[in-house]
Amino acid sequence: MSIDLKTREIKPLRHTYTHVARLIGGDKPATRYQETLGAQPAANFHYRPTWDPEHDLFDPSRSKIRMDQWDDLRDPRQFYYATWTMARARQFEAVESNFAFVESHGMLAALPEKIREEALVVLTPLRHVAWGDNMNNSQICATAYGAAFTAPAMLYAMDQLGIAQLLTRFALTLGDAAELERGRDAWLRDPTWQPLRRLLEDSFVITDPLELFVVQDVALDGLLYPLIYEGFVQDKLVPAGGAAVGLLTAFMSEWHEETVRWIDVVLRKLASFSSENATTLSGWAEASIARAKEALAPVAARALGEKAPAVLGDAAESLQRRLAKAGLSV
Repeated sequence: MSIDLKTREIKPLRHTYTHVARLIGGDKPATRYQETLGAQPAANFHYRPTWDPEHDLFDPSRSKIRMDQWDDLRDPRQFYYATWTMARARQFEAVESNFAFVESHGMLAALPEKIREEALVVLTPLRHVAWGDNMNNSQICATAYGAAFTAPAMLYAMDQLGIAQLLTRFALTLGDAAELERGRDAWLRDPTWQPLRRLLEDSFVITDPLELFVVQDVALDGLLYPLIYEGFVQDKLVPAGGAAVGLLTAFMSEWHEETVRWIDVVLRKLASFSSENATTLSGWAEASIARAKEALAPVAARALGEKAPAVLGDAAESLQRRLAKAGLSV
């Protein structure tokens, strides 16, 4: 008896889901990220929410910004839950290595007392800013429209929770639990922090999710991270003997550089859809940047002294150049 083995190619009837094919331009193999597109619920809602009866549960009219296809707001990092968790796992392995390196090589003992005190005074209250950032991006996820946009906003929110935890660990590593109480007291009572606290708390009542995105992710974070983690940590503390501080906060700079890519693509897509969108976004950005600069000025002065206006001005100019590339006029 002989056996004749043959190979036979089985052609799939389709290469991806029908709704995904419409979004990616035809029936062709889709990436895992592309398969997450089109997930926004758009019909068959049972009732309007009792806390907002003027809108459907998922309702694009909550924002002044208009789009025909919200799935155009795609994440250039192509993050969905699996890729995001794997990326953050790798980064937090590096974070753990940095903490272990600093402790095992005696870098904390060698840290000048002045640098340690400056780092704790400036960085510890930022735990509360990160927590507010988490709340705002959770709100964006809850009320904005388009899963391609709201999903990265939720990942952004959880990243901010992680940053708040890292700053807590940083304070405990350089000091003890009393440092957390001191940072909380500064956040609540120190005049240096009150303009920033007021800005953050005012943002909690912004109802337009895209305006909140501009206020928090574009303006405030767009100024805060270059000011603190570049101007203060890398340019001031590290050259003065604070290399340990730079290692323990390296994640924040890396995270900001990564998320800027997503923010800029979203702004570019929104602004390019219509002149009305561009005008609205530009107005929000201009007002938000002006207020964020005002709120951060006392913090910058505490962190950088006489160099504060120049560093804060450079951060604002860099942000304005980003927005210009995205099609906004600020």
